[in-house]
Amino acid sequence: MERAVFAERRGILGARTSFTALNYGFYILLALAIAGFVYYFYSFREYVFLDLPVLLQGAVLTIILSLISIVLAALFGFIGALGRLSRFAPIRWVAFVYVEVIRGSPILVQLLLWGFGVSTALSSLGFDPYNVVYGIATALQSNSLLPDPQPFNAAFYGIIALSFNYGAYLTEVFRTGIESVDRGQGEAALSLGMDSRQTMRHIVLPQAIRITIPPFTNYFITLVQDTALLSAVGGIVELQTTTTSLASTQASNPGRQLFVYVFGALIFLIICYPLALLSGFLERRLAKAD
Repeated sequence: MERAVFAERRGILGARTSFTALNYGFYILLALAIAGFVYYFYSFREYVFLDLPVLLQGAVLTIILSLISIVLAALFGFIGALGRLSRFAPIRWVAFVYVEVIRGSPILVQLLLWGFGVSTALSSLGFDPYNVVYGIATALQSNSLLPDPQPFNAAFYGIIALSFNYGAYLTEVFRTGIESVDRGQGEAALSLGMDSRQTMRHIVLPQAIRITIPPFTNYFITLVQDTALLSAVGGIVELQTTTTSLASTQASNPGRQLFVYVFGALIFLIICYPLALLSGFLERRLAKAD
């Protein structure tokens, strides 16, 4: 009996030692990888400050496009969620078709459809986004802030395409969040004299928002990365387009060209990783609140 207990304890101790060795090995490899990455950038240090201002211009545009797109996507998603929960069958079916068609087709096809199909159709009807905004800006005496027509129109339809696409995904996120709230709370609010709008605003939505924040943040991270697809509609010089253009000038030097791509990827990581940390923090915080 004592031998069996001793053997068991020795086995547990050996397993712990193995796991400890694996942990130390992992951290050593991680440190070596970070050191190698730092050395790689150090070896190209003369190009870091040369490329950084150009890539930062694309990064700023990427952030602006992402923020505008996610706001509009949230609007589309909220309207779609209300449509999915509507008592009227035609509205439910319109929202259902919107969600299924958008989620069932590639985002690149949708971008091309908006950038060349819808834009051409609206142009034939006399609608030009640049002229509309230019007229508004002229009234505000700030038309000098507007960019050239082609990039502006491309960015306009690109933002609409991204918003329309992610709005379909957020529709299901918001619908799930609203439906996860206990119906008994809504019935209790109605019994206290609240109408359906007050119940939705003061009882259901505050709880639904807490549930939907983590997936909402995750979709925002993906949207930031998908802004790279806006180059398909042309005229939008965001981070991916800037990186590709800068790298193409170094085609004769493969090592230098690779560095530009790595640098651009690093800037994408710097933009997205804090959002991932925020998503994890909110998820843990909301889990404790529950």
